[in-house]
Amino acid sequence: MYLKKVDGPRAVTLPDGRVMSQADLPPANTTRWVASRKLAVVRGVLYGLISQDEACRRYGLSDDEFQEWVRAVSLHGEDALKATALQLYR
Repeated sequence: MYLKKVDGPRAVTLPDGRVMSQADLPPANTTRWVASRKLAVVRGVLYGLISQDEACRRYGLSDDEFQEWVRAVSLHGEDALKATALQLYR
């Protein structure tokens, strides 16, 4: 079996005991950002699977946009990342 060389850890354990790996991150060519994909990127950065700089570069995000995702999750939970909930949580 061949494992592709990646920078950083291959997987991290989340506080609830689940394991998140590089494969759980959205593809680099993602253009449609649903709440679950945003949350995967935020969790990947917060738990050390990928650096913030790498995430912003890979997904074409600005630092401000990524910080808004983090702020929304920390203040209001996962539902705040939904596009239909913008008026409720901002």
